[in-house]
Amino acid sequence: MFSDFDLKVILSSLPYLFGTGMVFTLTLTALAASGGIVIGTLLALMRLSGIAVLAWPAKAYVNVMRSLPLVLVIFWFYFLVPYMGQWLTGASAPISVGAFTSALVTFTLFEAAYFSEIMRAGIQAIPKGQTAAAQAIGLNYRQTMATVVLPQAFRNMLPLLLTQTIVLFQDTSLVYVISLTDFLGAASKVAQRDGRLVEMYLFAAVIYLLICIVASTLVRRLQRRIAIIR
Repeated sequence: MFSDFDLKVILSSLPYLFGTGMVFTLTLTALAASGGIVIGTLLALMRLSGIAVLAWPAKAYVNVMRSLPLVLVIFWFYFLVPYMGQWLTGASAPISVGAFTSALVTFTLFEAAYFSEIMRAGIQAIPKGQTAAAQAIGLNYRQTMATVVLPQAFRNMLPLLLTQTIVLFQDTSLVYVISLTDFLGAASKVAQRDGRLVEMYLFAAVIYLLICIVASTLVRRLQRRIAIIR
């Protein structure tokens, strides 16, 4: 199998693999993680608000999203949402969403459910005495969350948020189902074009492995540093 291993096909494809594929993968990861953390934090606050009309929909959303395969959610949004938009707006044709927008919205909403649980744990880990002290000096609920609780929760949960982002980075490879060219998709196209499946898929696996190992190592160091600060 490795007797005719061709390293040149990898070297000649590097600009395409990284300039197109990896740039797309990192862009989608960064945007989806940022949006997911924002929406996830809002969902966590809704679940902890004690107001049933806010808590129950947030809980249902998180449970549903965490129960569905990501690839199914990608298909659902890409194929069904345009028709739902047509039905809601009364348009004469399905609403054009676009593959990248579909992927970005799907990953953002899907990951928000996981980020929500991380942030909920972080908020609940803050001693209630700090909330009481903030209210004692005249801070309202919004001010207490914004200046006392959330900054500490973000700092404490940062390693877990980054770990989930690494998982998101790996999951972006699923965009191949809607014909987007991420890093793995770029490697697959080169492999099929040149008939070099072993070289390209092995190279893609090595790159994913190296990036995840380096990122995980940095997260562990950050976790130790945060533990020392505490």
